[in-house]
Amino acid sequence: MNLLAHAWLSDRNDAWLIGNFIGDFIKGDPAHPRHGLLPAEVNGVRIHRAIDSFTDTHPDVAAVRELLHPRCHKYAGVAVDVFFDHFLATQFREVTGDDLTEFTTWFYHSLRTHADRLPTGAARMAHYLMEQDWVRSYQTTQGIDRALSGLARRTQYPSGLDTAVEDLIAHYDQINTHFHRFWPQLVAHIALTISIQP
Repeated sequence: MNLLAHAWLSDRNDAWLIGNFIGDFIKGDPAHPRHGLLPAEVNGVRIHRAIDSFTDTHPDVAAVRELLHPRCHKYAGVAVDVFFDHFLATQFREVTGDDLTEFTTWFYHSLRTHADRLPTGAARMAHYLMEQDWVRSYQTTQGIDRALSGLARRTQYPSGLDTAVEDLIAHYDQINTHFHRFWPQLVAHIALTISIQP
């Protein structure tokens, strides 16, 4: 899952959010002193990894990856992440019970408040995320197209991400069905993960 899902699954806990947000920038054991993370931030990294692990092995995610593979090949999983964030954003109140604008305000405020806890790469991403309001832009296919085109410019090999929105439009209802099967299972899995955090 992508930025919005990771943020919401941090359960409105600022330190968990920071750990979750920087999860891709932390290699190895997040509790290792070299990372300088607070215990709750370490838990946030572990939540991030639990989300990624569950998502990568879920059959509904695999089905959408297969659908996108002819265009995106090894980058199909990246497109799935962004597509699922689109469906989360467009149906946010329905599937989370929260208001997207209010949640996004909290999310951005937390990133600004704890900006000193972000590694350089994560700080750069947070800047563009907030400046361009990626979260709310995910509600439109135009916003998804911009996000995927930006990712395509940063891939080492041709990715197909710059035109992947065509697959979203062509298979919209089918991908939405997969998202709706997947999302409540992810939420339950992460709730269990959180309950056993040290």
